[in-house]
Amino acid sequence: MLEIISFTLGPAFTNAYLIADPETREAAVIDPAWDGHKILAEAQKRDWRIAHLWYTHAHFDHFGGAAGVADGCDPLPMVALHPDDYPLWRMKGGAQFFGLNLDDPGPEPTIDLAHGQVLTLGSNQFQVRYAPGHTAGHVMFYCEAEEVLFSGDVVFKQSIGRTDLPGGSYETLLNSIREQVLTLPDETRILSGHMGETTVGEERRSNPFLLHG
Repeated sequence: MLEIISFTLGPAFTNAYLIADPETREAAVIDPAWDGHKILAEAQKRDWRIAHLWYTHAHFDHFGGAAGVADGCDPLPMVALHPDDYPLWRMKGGAQFFGLNLDDPGPEPTIDLAHGQVLTLGSNQFQVRYAPGHTAGHVMFYCEAEEVLFSGDVVFKQSIGRTDLPGGSYETLLNSIREQVLTLPDETRILSGHMGETTVGEERRSNPFLLHG
């Protein structure tokens, strides 16, 4: 069983997801966007132990709250990121290009994500799906048993991730969506990095970028 708590945080209104196995109380945060203390407080209220921080990619608005989460965790959470986005993480996610100062990026990533890798959270398993195009090292997390895909900034409700930032490629992103999103069952929930929830089937049928891409 998987419980999911969503937050919309920070200057880019980024979605962060606190997920946990309620039996073991082991928790992870997918993209601790901002205001990490808010995410931590929710976990503490539920007596969940945050053991993992999983990053879909290394733009600042997807890990700006990592330090705030980690400050309240003992031991520190393990941080997972695709190696191709390490340079972006070391640049503090490009925050300076948007006039922002990210003083503390949080714990350094120690787990190298790779396509097909399986991450475990209690009784739940998540497949890592490599989906570059928004950034060079973008990944998604797919839990088949719960029929949910955490897509980061690959695909949104009626939209797709931007490709005009360093490491972006429109054709690469469309290919990632075709191969890593549209190959999933239509009923799969998509919980993305921005905007509201959707499904694979809904985007297959009506996302204008995919209909004409």
